[in-house]
Amino acid sequence: MAMADGADPGGRPLRVAVFSGNYNYVKDGANQALNRLVGRMLARGDVLPRVYAPVSATPAFPPTGDLVAVPSIPIPGRSEYRLGLRLSRPVLADLEAFAPDLVHLSAPDLLGHKAKRWGQARGLPVVASVHTRFETYGDYYRLGWLRGWAENMMRRFYGDLAEIYAPTEGMAELLREGGFSQRVRIWSRGVDHALFHPGRRDPAWRRCLGIADSDFLVGFVGRLVLEKGLDVVAATVARLRAAGVGHRLLVVGEGPARPMLEREVPDAIFTGFLAGEALARAHASADLFLNPSVTETFGNVTLEAMACGVPVVAADATGSRSLVVDGETGRLVPPGDAAAFAEAIAAYAADRAQAAAHGAAGHLRAQAYEWDRVNDAVIDRYPLLVGREGFKTGRAHAT
Repeated sequence: MAMADGADPGGRPLRVAVFSGNYNYVKDGANQALNRLVGRMLARGDVLPRVYAPVSATPAFPPTGDLVAVPSIPIPGRSEYRLGLRLSRPVLADLEAFAPDLVHLSAPDLLGHKAKRWGQARGLPVVASVHTRFETYGDYYRLGWLRGWAENMMRRFYGDLAEIYAPTEGMAELLREGGFSQRVRIWSRGVDHALFHPGRRDPAWRRCLGIADSDFLVGFVGRLVLEKGLDVVAATVARLRAAGVGHRLLVVGEGPARPMLEREVPDAIFTGFLAGEALARAHASADLFLNPSVTETFGNVTLEAMACGVPVVAADATGSRSLVVDGETGRLVPPGDAAAFAEAIAAYAADRAQAAAHGAAGHLRAQAYEWDRVNDAVIDRYPLLVGREGFKTGRAHAT
C-alpha cells in the first residue's frame, strides 16, 4: 500500500497517541469502535496510531495496531476490568520516542486525566471520544449520590479539549446542554454488513437450543452487568408470563450479573459470550431485540440487530433514539417501564407480519452505517487540529 496523499512532504504520517482504559482485555462496543478506528488509520497510511492501555494475560481478542501496556490494577468489585494508574517511566519514554502530533482519549478515567495533562503540557491538541454515560453508572449500584460529582468531573475533563466526538447528534446536544463542551462533533458507528444480515437466520440452530419454529424469540445481547438494564429485562419477562404472552428469552453475553438474571428468568436460554458469525447468527435468529439500557451513547448491538432484519424494542434514551424509528423499525418506550416494554413485545408477538415488516425497515436503515465513512470523519479532523504546514487529508490507495 502506498503512502496516502495525507503524508507530509517529508513522508512522515501524522502520529496519534490513543489512550484506552480497555482496549482489548474485555470485549465491548467501545473498544470495538476504537479498534476499528485504529485499523482505519493503518489502512489509510497517512496517520500512524499507537495505543496505550492496560493489558491482561487473557485478552478477549488481539489488539489492532501497536499496544503499549500501562501500569494497572483490577478494579475492586469488577475485577474483569483494570484501572490504568499512571504514565510510568517506560511509557513516558515510549511516548517521547513516538512523538505524537495529537492525543486521542477514550474515557475520563485516571489514565485519561494523566494523558490529557501530558499532551496539553507539550502544546499538543487533545481530543476525546465519548463512548458511554459514566455518570449514570452509580444509579445501578446504590451510588446515585455520585452522579453530581461525576458530571462535574466530566465537565472539567472534556471542557478544555480541542474537540470531543459523540456518536449521535442527540448525545452531542446532551453534552452541549450539560455544559461538558461546545466543541462537539459526530463520530457515528458502523456495522459489518457482510457479517450481520438477515441471511444469518438459522432455524436449525434455534431447534438445537429447544426453540420451536413457532416460538417468538426475544433476544438480548450485551455484558451481563446491572447497568445494561437487566432488572428491566427480568421484570418485562415476568409481565409477559403473567399476561400469557408466548415467548422465549435468548440471552447472549457474560458478566457478573448472570447469576441474578438466571434466578429471575430461570427458563431463559443463556448462550454465554458469542462473537463473529456465531453472534450474527444469534441476532438474526431472534424475532425481536430487546434493549432496555440507558447507559450507551450509541448502541452497537441495536444496530447489529437492525442489520439482521430484527425489530427492536428499546428504551427511549440516547443510545437507541438515533437508531430506532418508533413505529417503523421498532418501538421506543419510557426507560425502566417494564409494563411498556411488555406491551410493545406482546404486540409484535401477536402480529408477526408487522414484526417482519419493521425488521425489514430496520435492515434498510442500517445500510447507512458504514465503518470506513464514519471513521474517516474523525481521522480527517486530526490534521486540521494539528495545523501542521503541508499536511493534507487523503485516502490510502493500492499501488
